Amino acid sequence: MAMVLDYKKHRPWAENLSIVMQVGLTMAGCIVFCFFTGHYLDRWAGSHGILTVLMTLFGVIGGGVVSYRQIMEVFANSAPTNSGPDHGID
Repeated sequence: MAMVLDYKKHRPWAENLSIVMQVGLTMAGCIVFCFFTGHYLDRWAGSHGILTVLMTLFGVIGGGVVSYRQIMEVFANSAPTNSGPDHGID
């Protein structure tokens, strides 16, 4: 007996899960990319971990900014508009 997922029934749940996964992977990707870039630059410059720490912090900050923008884009697309003849705003 095969279990079949009814996508129409579980669509909101699946869409929310995909958004959470996208934001999480974006944040992790920024941090990991910046960490390894900093590690490579440390080995090249011989700076004993300074660039690894700085680049990791840049990755955390950059990942946070990108994740925030993704979340705001999702909210902007799902928010109802308050303009039109029924709302009194022209």
